[in-house]
Amino acid sequence: MKSETTTPTGEFTLRLSATRRGARLARLLGAQQLRDWGVTGPATEAAELVLAELANNAALHGRVPGRDFEVRMERGDGHVRIELSDARGERRPLPSATPDEGGYGLLLVAALATAWGVKEREVGKTVWATVRLTPR
Repeated sequence: MKSETTTPTGEFTLRLSATRRGARLARLLGAQQLRDWGVTGPATEAAELVLAELANNAALHGRVPGRDFEVRMERGDGHVRIELSDARGERRPLPSATPDEGGYGLLLVAALATAWGVKEREVGKTVWATVRLTPR
């Protein structure tokens, strides 16, 4: 049996309904993909939390009836980039300091990711985050 020393890289994309069930499936299927890529330990937990938060936000705040959201993860050397795209371009996420303004979710994303942001799309927006998979 040949031993592989390179880190697996790749891309994972799926489209799901903008519902709670869709957000849950995004988290579960994304977590499985991370394991398939060999991502384990605290890095997996951080990436799963970021994915769960962004998927929940896409389903809750980015929902447009009849439109799906898209999950895209890209595994690079030492990081994973997580992107969630939805059809609601006018609702831009901002981290809030109090739960009354929308919760602590994006503060969690900011704490776990090395970078995060929002980019425009022809229809809607994409919220992205990069999570380091190697120790700092």
